[in-house]
Amino acid sequence: MARVFLVVMDSVGIGGAPDADRFFNGEVPDAGANTVAHIARACAAGAAEEGRSGPLRLPHLAGLGLGAAVRLASGQAAPGLDVTVTGTWGAATEVSPGKDTPTGHWELAGVPGPWDWHYFPDTDPAFPPDLVAEVCRLAGTDGILGNRHAPGTAIIEDLGAEHMRTGYPICYTSADSVFQIAAHEDRFGLARLQALCAALAPKLHAMKVGRVIARPFLGTGPDNFTRTTNRRDYAIAPPAPTLCDRAQAAGCRVHAIGKIGDIFSMSGIDDVVKGTDAELMRHLSDAVSKAEDNSLTFANFVEFDSVYGHRRDVSGYACALEWFDAEIGAILPKLRAGDMMVLTADHGNDPSWIGTDHTRERVPVLVAGQGAGELGLIPFTGVAALAARHLNIPAEAS
Repeated sequence: MARVFLVVMDSVGIGGAPDADRFFNGEVPDAGANTVAHIARACAAGAAEEGRSGPLRLPHLAGLGLGAAVRLASGQAAPGLDVTVTGTWGAATEVSPGKDTPTGHWELAGVPGPWDWHYFPDTDPAFPPDLVAEVCRLAGTDGILGNRHAPGTAIIEDLGAEHMRTGYPICYTSADSVFQIAAHEDRFGLARLQALCAALAPKLHAMKVGRVIARPFLGTGPDNFTRTTNRRDYAIAPPAPTLCDRAQAAGCRVHAIGKIGDIFSMSGIDDVVKGTDAELMRHLSDAVSKAEDNSLTFANFVEFDSVYGHRRDVSGYACALEWFDAEIGAILPKLRAGDMMVLTADHGNDPSWIGTDHTRERVPVLVAGQGAGELGLIPFTGVAALAARHLNIPAEAS
């Protein structure tokens, strides 16, 4: 009986997107960005020595075909990753007009994004007055803080104390199609923050803003403000039935790990577990041990992106990749005969690149449990097709 484990290594791109010159970080096009290759080169050159040392060591991912996928996608070599391949491997190309999380995940699940997203301008203020007024009305405050593009940790350090004094929510955005609200879990209230984001989401979705994100934090001052794991994304629902919906309709159980439930607005999802990436890895290990036959487990590991990619931390990203490789290496032997595990990504976030935005890249498609072979260059939707075929469900919505 079939089981599929679809694991998204958030932002682990491998370069080579043919339209990368149409996507930008500031005024610089993404052409030439390559998350994995550039990290591997930095490690080989001794330029990623914080918390780790030496060449990038990913024996399990490389064995599944990561180095080969980098070369296929971009024509570039990733030092240390060219080894004998024992998995089925390829590279996937996105067609949707975006390089954000929902677009990438929807297309991996078989549904390309049909519209252009709305992005807020990188100005101060960034938000139109009517939107600010609606936030104030829903929050019951006389104003907001922020109202600009900013990294989440930095804006909390800058404005957290004023937020605690005034009670005003901290509202900010980025190069993604997002509206984020940070608030103190105790002073403002976690339930109040989530209710505010849920009430505001329909207005933002009507503007084709992809996500409203609740960003709770704790602490007493700038030196110890820390975002918690109670983040919640209020995303636009997918425009058509996804792999999750089709699997559920066919009688398969669908388990979500990480922010998958938020990304798909819980459509086609039976249950969800959240936490840090370390906690999510334990959940994935449990799922491999316990998930029932005829099930889809869909996981997202976000910290490559949120903690290291956006902060342009090459050493930290390399550490995260090596940690992930060791952990997944311990899980792979637990796969049952006939299981399929697909390791892929939703976009790039090259930590060596200019700016702080995602980078438009192809992504690896590494398949464990199905022998060795080459998939070649496939579309993102080809990942959904692989999973659907294994589960014996329709490859596309009827």
